[in-house]
Amino acid sequence: MDRHIGVDESGKGDYFGPLVIAACCVGPEHLAELEGVKDSKKLTDPQAIGLAIKIKSVCPFSVIPIGPEKYNELYSKFKNLNTLLAWGHARAIENVLESTEAKYVISDEFAKGGHAVRRALMERGKQLEVRSFVRAEADIAVAAASILARAEFLLRLKSLSDQFGMPIPKGATNVIPTAKQLVAKFGPDVLGKAAKLHFKTTQQVLSAQLKL
Repeated sequence: MDRHIGVDESGKGDYFGPLVIAACCVGPEHLAELEGVKDSKKLTDPQAIGLAIKIKSVCPFSVIPIGPEKYNELYSKFKNLNTLLAWGHARAIENVLESTEAKYVISDEFAKGGHAVRRALMERGKQLEVRSFVRAEADIAVAAASILARAEFLLRLKSLSDQFGMPIPKGATNVIPTAKQLVAKFGPDVLGKAAKLHFKTTQQVLSAQLKL
């Protein structure tokens, strides 16, 4: 296996909390230390957090958390989630390349063919081959990146829960009751500090608030 970088994200489909993008470089010299590393969706939350600590102690990595306020600002600028993702993926890859070398990059196919990531890379990153395909988490470097991203997402969601004094849920389905609670307690502007405003959930919550 050639030394390469995997990149992945967490929080993309979650209404509350940040979008976290992570990149991780894995070479043959790291494999013995990465037992148990697999797609983060197949791990429990505590397992992901524990493995993230191990990965950080072994591999060159970069974790880029984009909190709700910054996320909403960037989404307003880019007007497209895939463009925002490509920008974040490219930044994470470039950060890893500052401390190590790699043969190529693997990312999940969120934008057809990985072209968006290639375009967003800067001079150093453009020298690498970018491979993008469905279920890229089967690759150990992408799996490691997915764990780093998920662990950071979980920790920051917990921080939001502490900040607002109530449990902030994962996902995008059972979030409306919490969003209504937040608005009732802190006012409608709180959603911009806790959630991704372009989700339809925002209008559903604010419309319900106006009817009260």
